[in-house]
Amino acid sequence: MKYYYLLTCLLISCCVFAQTDGVRFATLRGNVHVEGDTGVAHVTVRIKNTSIATLSDARGHFELKNVPYGHQEISITSVEIQPKSVKLHVHKPVHTMPVLVNKAIFDLAEVQVKHKTEKKEIETQGFAVNVIETKEVANRNFQTNELLDRTVGVRVRQNGGLGSSVSYNLNGMSGESVRIFIDGIPISTYGASFSLNSIPPALIERIEVYKGVIPAHLSDDALGGAINVILKKGMGNNLTASVSYGSFNTLQATISGTHRNAKSGFTVKASGFYNHSDNDYEVWGKFVRNILPNGRYDYVRARRFNDAYKSIGGQVEVGFTDVKWADQFFVGYNGSSDYKEIQHGTYMSIPYKGRFTESESHVLSLNYRKKNLLVDGLEFTLSGMSSNRSQVVVDTVKWNYNWFGERSVGLDGNPILRPSGAQQGAPTINHINRHVTTFRAGINYDFHQNHRLVLNHIFYNIDRDQQDFLRSESEREFIGTRNLAKNITSVAYELKAFESKLKANVFGKYYQQQIDKMDPVLVVTEGQSSRRENRTANAKTTTGYGAALSYALLPNLYVLTSAEKAVRLPSEGEVFGSPGENIVENFGIRPEVSNNLNVGFRAGSYTTGQHKYSFALSGFIRDTRDKIVQRVNPRLNDAVQTDPFENLGKTKSIGFEAEASYSYKNNLTIGLSASKFNSVFNMRYDPNGREYDYYNRQLPNEPFFTINNTIQYSFKDVLAQQSRLNVYYGFRFVERFYTTWLVIDDFRTPRQYIQDLGASYVLPNKRFIVSADIKNIFDQQAYDNFAVQKPGRAFYLKLNYSINNL
Repeated sequence: MKYYYLLTCLLISCCVFAQTDGVRFATLRGNVHVEGDTGVAHVTVRIKNTSIATLSDARGHFELKNVPYGHQEISITSVEIQPKSVKLHVHKPVHTMPVLVNKAIFDLAEVQVKHKTEKKEIETQGFAVNVIETKEVANRNFQTNELLDRTVGVRVRQNGGLGSSVSYNLNGMSGESVRIFIDGIPISTYGASFSLNSIPPALIERIEVYKGVIPAHLSDDALGGAINVILKKGMGNNLTASVSYGSFNTLQATISGTHRNAKSGFTVKASGFYNHSDNDYEVWGKFVRNILPNGRYDYVRARRFNDAYKSIGGQVEVGFTDVKWADQFFVGYNGSSDYKEIQHGTYMSIPYKGRFTESESHVLSLNYRKKNLLVDGLEFTLSGMSSNRSQVVVDTVKWNYNWFGERSVGLDGNPILRPSGAQQGAPTINHINRHVTTFRAGINYDFHQNHRLVLNHIFYNIDRDQQDFLRSESEREFIGTRNLAKNITSVAYELKAFESKLKANVFGKYYQQQIDKMDPVLVVTEGQSSRRENRTANAKTTTGYGAALSYALLPNLYVLTSAEKAVRLPSEGEVFGSPGENIVENFGIRPEVSNNLNVGFRAGSYTTGQHKYSFALSGFIRDTRDKIVQRVNPRLNDAVQTDPFENLGKTKSIGFEAEASYSYKNNLTIGLSASKFNSVFNMRYDPNGREYDYYNRQLPNEPFFTINNTIQYSFKDVLAQQSRLNVYYGFRFVERFYTTWLVIDDFRTPRQYIQDLGASYVLPNKRFIVSADIKNIFDQQAYDNFAVQKPGRAFYLKLNYSINNL
């Protein structure tokens, strides 16, 4: 409880400080209009000699917050009006001022409008961060993970097709080192049936990808990076629906809508999704082989036959927006379920049949946000979620199968039984239940226009129990429980100086984790049996700290650097195991600690005539101790392919990433990015003084060199006026990598050259869009985790329909 007392005291002290500070702030509201009281949209309203600015809305309304008391000069500019300057003495909390302007009386052959977008604002704060905007791809047949996989420094690791297990690699840091958030809330709260692919790009405003150094407002133990998905907050009355169908009997559909009452602010948001795929794509090559009765390998080309996936879910939020007491207040419910067949274990060497999982999740949520709470400049956010998640792992089929889905036979012609009685170990109908609670509170206090304090706290707790229904009734009485709780508090100070050329962010984090484990055992004493509970507890506390800095050498040239001593606490799956993903328990696993450094620059965008271009380059170092990785097992033909997570000792990753973009006449857009790092085992001697065999060797199962290239061209007025045809081309290169510590070709993937083509057609009314995609045009082999092959050539068609003003 002491941390909650600390949080409360800091909130009170912030409020008291705000009320006693000598600098006072006001809110300035107004309306920009011409004669006839017609509002003018997209007018820039700025307080001169400050960074305080905004744009007028469609009716000419604007609002400026955190305007310092005193004599101020307001600049009103737009390409549609004659510039105007208004002087105002700010002396009260709220000022209202109508602004009458005159339309521009001259014609312009060319107009340049300079405005720092949300994307550029985030990318120039000093952190190694990329902001992905979804506007251009929202109408294509893209999954969110595919969008991330085209981002510099990001490699999405997926064990197969739609619905398969996914992990993320950011510049050499992967797995649970990279945390996923939805509007700042860990996605793990929602359960396995709800993933990033459950959120179509059309519902996403932007995606923020932080690498190595994580800002305080996310306040989680994301050691290698964080992916924060920001959902659209548009409060207009709208409805959007899409459906796509393609190869492998893949069907994906989404629908979303928002309604807001303009008078009361009452708002309802709802969305739903459905995904299905047989995932029966072809696999071939040196990792796909049948074992003949005489023990020899028969390398085959076959279709996956036990890999179907289906998920369905929806979310509804009810509350108020833009009212006096809240900028946003929502109470919501999210429900989802999925069914996933499991084709094989960690590796592709032994195919399964009849092994599958089913998951279900029910999440209740509350979200509140208010700017200028109690005093100007104080923003408060509160998010809470409680979820019940259930999963069942079913594996009861006792026969051995080959890659044609047929029962394997021995030399005597009889079917071969699995050694332990099922596809993956002993027969099981294992029910796993989890209750997850997540709470996050944050305070941002702008006590001066160039100074901000940030305080955030996140609490995460998971209670888990499981029982196998194939056990006897007496055995099921001896079911253990697992509990994991963590608290993370972060504090930051943000500074802007030299007319916002310099931006600095200094932060500290405090981590606390408590793990409890209970296993009942049967004790027999003098012929009498009794039940005893063996309890084990493990508590960890530690601290981290870091800083980010950026400086504008020129208006469009920024030098960026960030560093952090980052900590990651072991996750629930790493500590307690995950039967559905073939992961066994490791209760003694230790936290992972890394010293991360990023240095680079970002240039652009620059405009020369009708040409626009930008560049970015950065280098990074990740010096990690007790890196948490899944154990590498080179014995591919083991009957039971289950492995735990373990600590790897010391590792070091050094590398760079670069990206460039070019556009011409807003029709042609070209993007190119590359990422390369050398991630090696960095512990030379074991406790006995013997040199490790793997010292200074590249870590296995890590794609260390990737290139992405995208080209898009738009044709206007095709077939009809006001229509648009967009044509796309994408290229991805992945250098070959070893999947085990053994440096032999049998455990090395080939180089991957993947090319995609796509096109979308926007009808004149802008409501209906049809798109088509051909992925992996030349049907190249695509590999990922432990050489698991991903889909080859695939065709998709997608229809989108939207109404923005109901």
